[in-house]
Amino acid sequence: MSISRILKWVTGILEALLGFPILGGAYIIANAWTPLLFMLVLHIVALIFTKRVNGSIIGNVSGIITSLVGWIPVVGMIMHLITAIILIFSAMRPEPKQVM
Repeated sequence: MSISRILKWVTGILEALLGFPILGGAYIIANAWTPLLFMLVLHIVALIFTKRVNGSIIGNVSGIITSLVGWIPVVGMIMHLITAIILIFSAMRPEPKQVM
């Protein structure tokens, strides 16, 4: 399993946890929105690794957008859940073969 796929699984699971209706929002607020900054950096790192293997970047781009608008209460929750679904399905798909 490549680093890109592992990062997609990790970011997908973390996005799903942040998308829980009350718990995710409470966690984000209790930590002064730091989890959103952490997820932004994690999505950028995952995007770089995914681009290196010519994988699908839609999940990570969605995660970056979610991290930027995640401070809005209901919109953030919905975006976290949508991003989690995209990332998890993207992680389940086989990666393209690399030609050397």
